[in-house]
Amino acid sequence: MRTPLIFDCHLDLSLNGMEYNRDLRLPMKEIRTRETGMSDLKGRGCGTTALPDMRAGRVGICVATQLAGCMKGARPFANWMSPEQAWAQTQGQLAWYRALEDDGQMKQIFGSADLEAAIRHWEDDSDDSSKPIYYVLSLEGADSIRSVGHLEKAWANGLRAMGPAHYGVGRWALGHDQVGPLSNAGKELVKEMSKLGMILDVTHLSDGCFWDALEIHEGAVWASHSNCRALVPDPRQFADEQIQAIIERGGVVGAALDAWMMIPGWVRGKTTPQEAGLKLEVVVDHIDHVCQLAGNSNHAGIGTDLDGGYGTEQTPADLDTIADLARIPDMLRQRGYTEQDVRNIMSENYFQLMRTAWARLGI
Repeated sequence: MRTPLIFDCHLDLSLNGMEYNRDLRLPMKEIRTRETGMSDLKGRGCGTTALPDMRAGRVGICVATQLAGCMKGARPFANWMSPEQAWAQTQGQLAWYRALEDDGQMKQIFGSADLEAAIRHWEDDSDDSSKPIYYVLSLEGADSIRSVGHLEKAWANGLRAMGPAHYGVGRWALGHDQVGPLSNAGKELVKEMSKLGMILDVTHLSDGCFWDALEIHEGAVWASHSNCRALVPDPRQFADEQIQAIIERGGVVGAALDAWMMIPGWVRGKTTPQEAGLKLEVVVDHIDHVCQLAGNSNHAGIGTDLDGGYGTEQTPADLDTIADLARIPDMLRQRGYTEQDVRNIMSENYFQLMRTAWARLGI
């Protein structure tokens, strides 16, 4: 049976291309070899995600991010001293995506016609290894948006989704590790997102900001890479009432493969996947929890966050590269999920959300 087309709703590809200096056109095995002995950044020599490996797993369409914060407090990367610097970094990341498009490696999705063309291409009988990776552009954390007016510039460049916060105290919103409501400036930003038709990514928002943003935003909502607080009790995950609210809005929750989000008690930098016995199948526990809350398979998806500042030292022990996502459909079938359920979870739920959102905008 052919592996279903997989849509990954969160990959920090430009972070890997620009700040990790990885040539993602190469297989991950070769990238790892090139990084032998390097220790400047977490995850060196044990990355999981490159374009050939995505093709091998039929992860043919994804959400690819821009990421450049200027949150308070020093961070080793992806954090700048001013919004002007952060904005410039996102424009460099955009140029990197455009360069890969020029090389035939990637292709941006701006609206419905592009999405349907991408699906047709990946569902045809041509060789998957020669197909471009199609991507929807998203911004993880809004710190680089210099003013509300700059959001329209980003939209014109194809930015179709955004999460107002990342970690810490952001310029527009508070991250999940903070407590408090959305600021007045943040409320104006979310209103502008709604006006433009931009998808609101509620991932990383503090609980207070989550509820405020959900009330203000009138358009489509998703959680690109979020797990379940009922299974891993931490503010980074969503409580059942938050998941229910996303479901009621017609949204989708993308299960993530960052180990500390998958099982309780993980200590980053200390716990290992092997000693914890963490396997890829644990992600199905989070997917299943969302489906049980919804009463159907229409609101669960995949948003791995693979290589989002870490590597295999912080992923399931039986995951080598992103190509292993192709094993998840069988795990779902073994739990009694139908073929339609599998297709929903692996891609169709997010596709339907975008179709609906973009039909309203006529794009």
